[in-house]
Amino acid sequence: MNVEKQIEFDKIKEMWMRLATTLWAKDKIREKTVCLDEAALRKQLKDTTDSRDFLEKSGTPPLQNLSEIKEILTIAQTGDCLTPWQLERVENILVMISRLKKYLQGGKAYGNPLAYYEENLNASDELREEIGRQIRNGGVDDYASKELNRIRGQIIKCEEQMKQKADQIMRANKESMADHYSTNRNGRVCIPVKKEYRHKVPGSVIDKSSTGNTLFIEPAGVAKYYEQLQSLKIDEENEVYRILYTLTAFVSSSVPLINDNIAVIEKLDFIFSKGKLSIDLEGVEPSINTGRKILLKDARHPLMDSKVNVPLQFEADTPVRGIVITGPNTGGKTVAIKTVMLNCMMAQCGLHVTCKEADICMSSSYLCDIGDNQNIAENLSTFSAHIKNVLEVLSEADKDSLVIMDELGSGTDPAEGMGIAIAILEALRKSGSLFLVTTHYPEVKEYADKAPDILNARMTFDRQTLRPTYQMIIGQAGESCAFYIAHRLGMPQEMLKTAVKAAYGEDVLKDYLFQKEAGRSPAAEKKKAQKIVKAKKEKANLRLCTKYKRGDSVMVYPDKKIGIVCKPANEKGILQVQLPGRKIWINHKRVRLHVTAAELYPEDYDFSIVFETVANRKIKHTMERKFTEEVIRYEE
Repeated sequence: MNVEKQIEFDKIKEMWMRLATTLWAKDKIREKTVCLDEAALRKQLKDTTDSRDFLEKSGTPPLQNLSEIKEILTIAQTGDCLTPWQLERVENILVMISRLKKYLQGGKAYGNPLAYYEENLNASDELREEIGRQIRNGGVDDYASKELNRIRGQIIKCEEQMKQKADQIMRANKESMADHYSTNRNGRVCIPVKKEYRHKVPGSVIDKSSTGNTLFIEPAGVAKYYEQLQSLKIDEENEVYRILYTLTAFVSSSVPLINDNIAVIEKLDFIFSKGKLSIDLEGVEPSINTGRKILLKDARHPLMDSKVNVPLQFEADTPVRGIVITGPNTGGKTVAIKTVMLNCMMAQCGLHVTCKEADICMSSSYLCDIGDNQNIAENLSTFSAHIKNVLEVLSEADKDSLVIMDELGSGTDPAEGMGIAIAILEALRKSGSLFLVTTHYPEVKEYADKAPDILNARMTFDRQTLRPTYQMIIGQAGESCAFYIAHRLGMPQEMLKTAVKAAYGEDVLKDYLFQKEAGRSPAAEKKKAQKIVKAKKEKANLRLCTKYKRGDSVMVYPDKKIGIVCKPANEKGILQVQLPGRKIWINHKRVRLHVTAAELYPEDYDFSIVFETVANRKIKHTMERKFTEEVIRYEE
């Protein structure tokens, strides 16, 4: 069974994960289960309280995702050269570590224990400063080394000489130039020369214009500088790689130290995420006990709006092992038992609870049966799934378990469901577990009254407004209020009387003081229902289409051709008409009577003369006299 999903603790985890920064912390939250070690749990709760206090006094810590830096450290350890961009990411992490140290140091002023995690962080100032000095804006800085600075200075000088030489040649050959400016083509400085003056300017043609009228020539005097420039760039590249490999080796040697820092950062991220969740949910640190006591004051469901949610008061202490909650539908019973278990599970996961005050017992397991677990794929009905889940709960329940069950014994015959509900309660009682169940069965309430270690409880309900007050009163059994709800919503008085008599007998009817018929809700008034519109039968049309008889002369529209009726209209109004050279089927609406058969042919006239071929008539005549294998063929 997925308890976290049934009580919506999975949604709490989703909120919690969104408050974490590192993937490690998110994974730890996703896999988080209840803590069974009392000392460890108290430490976790203390961390949550300290982190919330830290956040409220110092603000959000300077944390960031570390997945990228882990990949970079792996690259450095394999011996590959880190790029300037990757080295800047290493520097950013080291800067973040330095800022986090300062952030934590601020907590020492008010004695927050989390502040002392600062002593486990080492910002590796030497590595950070070295990267910052040599890497800038995604590249190796000019001043990373004296040699690199010298080489780049020579490159700039060489490029200026190339430009000056090109300008000098252009000035000396103005009439040959197609433009007044030199240009750079494929990394070479070129001058634009008119095609007809190609041989006047010595040099290599590097490119030409789209029309072919202008040639871009690298002058011979510039080419020698280009060769010098290429040599300098090779020197620059070698020096850049030397610097990058040196820094990579520095990072590689610092990997163990950085990994130790990352482990501390991830742990702090997890701890601070609990504090952030506490602030968002307005939680408080609960007290923890190893007895079987639960005390919740002004408890609320953490997923409900605190401005709308009505606080729940709940207390269970030895010798009480179980509470049977009754009350009307929509009275808040399910929300109440979810609220209790959610707060207990949150506390045992080291989180603050959404209560004003809480004292919560540690449980070895959390078990529940809530909602409709119907599964079509496994051929499980609502009741079958319910019983399957209940049996699984009972098989795991022990004296240290916390169990909640909703609508005990529902989904089947009421009498048998009541018996099953009592049997389940008895099994839970014998298991020694602490349990909360909801029910509507009066017999279950009676059972709870008699059992020494089970109490009844009820959810209060305002009969005038038909709204639940979400208040639980322990020690009193509740009623479903179904008749009052139905009455207030407009059920007619006669229906209510019938319902009361069927449920409790006629003697009880006088105890239900319903309002007079005239005072009922307008919803009870009989509303005018919509009517089904049946399709009209085309009787008149059928009469029209049956007037055509075999032999009638008809006019076929829209062609206005004259034909003879071969077969009268069928039930769909379709008749067969003989036209010159062919027979057609046509709707009776597309023909008009021209001349009746009685006017055209004598009585008992043989229409086969008109409608059948000579060959078919001969075969038919032969068939009337003797056996023949010939077949009459009709052309439709």
